[in-house]
Amino acid sequence: MFDPPYPPGLPIGAEWIPTATRPVTFPYDGSAVAEAPEGTSELAVKAIDEAVAVKAAVAALPSRVRRQILTDTWQAIEKHRAEFERLLVLESGKPLVDCRNEVARTIVTLQASAEEVARLHGETVPLDLLPSGDGLVGFWTRRPIGVVVGIAGFNYPLLLAAHKIAPSVAAGCPVVCKPAPSTPLATLWLVHLVRQAAVEAGAPAAFVQLVTGDAEVGSALVTDSRVGAVSFTGSAAVGHQIARAAAPRKTLLELGSNAALVVAEDADLDAAVDAVLRGGFYASGQACISVQRLIVVESVVDEFTNRLQARLGDVVTGDPRDEVTRVSVLIDERSTKRVLQWVDAAVSAGARVLAGGGLDGGVIQPTVLLNVPEDAACWVEEIFGPVVCLRTVSTVEEAFALVNESRYGLNSSVFTRSLATAFRAIDELEVGAVVVNEVPGFRSDTMPYGGVKDSGIGREGPRFAVEELTVTRMAVIRPA
Repeated sequence: MFDPPYPPGLPIGAEWIPTATRPVTFPYDGSAVAEAPEGTSELAVKAIDEAVAVKAAVAALPSRVRRQILTDTWQAIEKHRAEFERLLVLESGKPLVDCRNEVARTIVTLQASAEEVARLHGETVPLDLLPSGDGLVGFWTRRPIGVVVGIAGFNYPLLLAAHKIAPSVAAGCPVVCKPAPSTPLATLWLVHLVRQAAVEAGAPAAFVQLVTGDAEVGSALVTDSRVGAVSFTGSAAVGHQIARAAAPRKTLLELGSNAALVVAEDADLDAAVDAVLRGGFYASGQACISVQRLIVVESVVDEFTNRLQARLGDVVTGDPRDEVTRVSVLIDERSTKRVLQWVDAAVSAGARVLAGGGLDGGVIQPTVLLNVPEDAACWVEEIFGPVVCLRTVSTVEEAFALVNESRYGLNSSVFTRSLATAFRAIDELEVGAVVVNEVPGFRSDTMPYGGVKDSGIGREGPRFAVEELTVTRMAVIRPA
């Protein structure tokens, strides 16, 4: 059991408000982890009330205060790093190695956001390009966009919450965070630490608040006309609903994906195989930029497939608390059933199972499917499980066209020794990031991260998210 180091209830306003609770269970064996507070739509509205009440005070905070809050928070997480890692394993069922990476990335996100506070500035504008501007002085500054609603997914609960909270604090925006119902515990702890740091720095606790709950709670948050921006990470279907519901307020949407890895005829095949093993199965496949579509030029497909099959045994399945585990259970039984149904449907339609395809003690075996039909769900949609689908093409040109057929466009990668091919990929692939000779899931939390098409709009990464959460204010002065 996890003994929460924060007060019971929900952090709303200056206090923690008592609520009903619901159990959080360990996905691997169903054992109890802790009781989590259960929010309501009424509490969501109250949180927005409290955020609006402190909006002016938060916007007026000195830069040094906002930077200090973020610095104190990452230092507190560093102090409790091992506890956060263990908690993430328990509430998400994600392997320990991935939870360690999540905590490390959370710390970097907070550090980089603290640095961005000093980079918020404007510039002068020449107004005398027309005679009417003669004698005028013009400049613009960046101002906070207002109250931010941040809604995070279950797969990286701590990191995704940090992606919402840290840029909001840096920009001077009150933020109300809503974690996924199944994984609220690490986010509650993060919010507790930010609020502690805020109060110690002289800022209001309501700078950062959290409400748990279902879709009704989310709807109450995103439809409130007092909100300045909504930042959401999750499925494309839900993201589209949020964009419609929140309009005309600004939405930042990091949505689904169907990441492709292209293996060209001149690729380092061992490196490409290693990338599939690392990039296709990390976080048990529950990552938006894990390798799902594997597109291999036919002149090397036999050799590539043989090498891949020989190394699939390197992917260890089992208890996520184990140091060596790389694939464990999915977040819930419903997700497991869906993934297996998609695999079975692809096989019934003509795909061949190279490896996996079934369950091993409740864990989906690392699965590779060959010759997956182009209309199969596990080829066209985001499977969010440890499944990689391989198709063969004649040329790299065909491979790039196949990548672009997807309605998604987050990250893709190409393995090649040719600079010409690499730059063609960068120019032609319709995605938010092209990665050469690495997994498509490579991500630094300081890079602009986001997609095109149905993969969303807006960019994460402290520098870019802070800018997204500010608006320009133009000043025009005619000296008296």
